[in-house]
Amino acid sequence: MSSKGRARDTSVQSVDRAVSILQVLAVQGPSGVTEVADALDIHKSTVYRLLATLEARGLVEQDSERGSYRIGYTVVELAGGATKGNDLSLLSRPVCQELAAAVGETVNVAVYDGEAVISIDQVLGNAAITSIDWVGKRTPLHATSAGKVFLAHMSQPEAAEILEQPLEEYTPHTITDPALLKEQLQGVRELGYGVISEELEIGLASLSAPIRSLNGEVIATVTVSGPTFRINDHTISGLAEQLVAAGEKISWRKGYIRRG
Repeated sequence: MSSKGRARDTSVQSVDRAVSILQVLAVQGPSGVTEVADALDIHKSTVYRLLATLEARGLVEQDSERGSYRIGYTVVELAGGATKGNDLSLLSRPVCQELAAAVGETVNVAVYDGEAVISIDQVLGNAAITSIDWVGKRTPLHATSAGKVFLAHMSQPEAAEILEQPLEEYTPHTITDPALLKEQLQGVRELGYGVISEELEIGLASLSAPIRSLNGEVIATVTVSGPTFRINDHTISGLAEQLVAAGEKISWRKGYIRRG
């Protein structure tokens, strides 16, 4: 790589880290150099240099007495132009379009609402054969990959209360045993995504990954769905890698902090 290319890479990394610093201050409140460095796993000298640049542009302010930094008023001014773009469906659509084009399947973004999952946006891939418009439809938590992601990341008492209720069997493959579902939810947390195959509809499989907010809360999911002859044990690994990356990208757009 040329020296010009290395300089460009370094500049991009600096911008990425500077944004991460702003996100840390937004979540933690006024913080010192060491606190920010620990949160992002970045060397203190790098954090200090970036904070000095952000302070010069009014994006952060330093408390002269305590030495801690906080978000500056310039950020408030910049935020005024982002009110409409904060809508999740608008924010996630470019990422979903990229994912649908890459995998060829239907991609949805869904939110949790009153013990159900509701799709708020949908993008069809080139290989998609379904004509179902999932937007606005309520689907069950226990029989959808998106629902299992929400169940896996909600509090244990809340999840237990849902799983202890009578669970509808939509197909012969629907899992209604709370003990088996709890095992699956542990797998969702370990893998970073949820999977179903013919649990809601015969012939339909899907994978879902979490979308996180600024504070790390799972606020939505991104889902890839399609026929079982294309989404199965042979293809899930490759699809999951792209799906999780898309979820992380949308989360980043929502302000979720990445380490490093």
